[in-house]
Amino acid sequence: MRTTVVLDDDVRAAIEKERRKAQLGVSEAVNRLIRRGLASSRKTPRFVQGTAPLALRIDVRNVAEAIEVLEGPAKR
Repeated sequence: MRTTVVLDDDVRAAIEKERRKAQLGVSEAVNRLIRRGLASSRKTPRFVQGTAPLALRIDVRNVAEAIEVLEGPAKR
């Protein structure tokens, strides 16, 4: 596929660095960097927040008091 793309300066510098390092043309360097980015994003695990019942009733309008109840007075 042939297309025109406007690159930011940092992206252009990364392409140029990859191109010189691996002695590639611009298209090959762009494709390599895109593939690397796509592969790394697949490996990131999904974040799941764990919860636990605390059996506490906390008034969160006073943050300092809520922290003291949850973590103790030394964490203030």
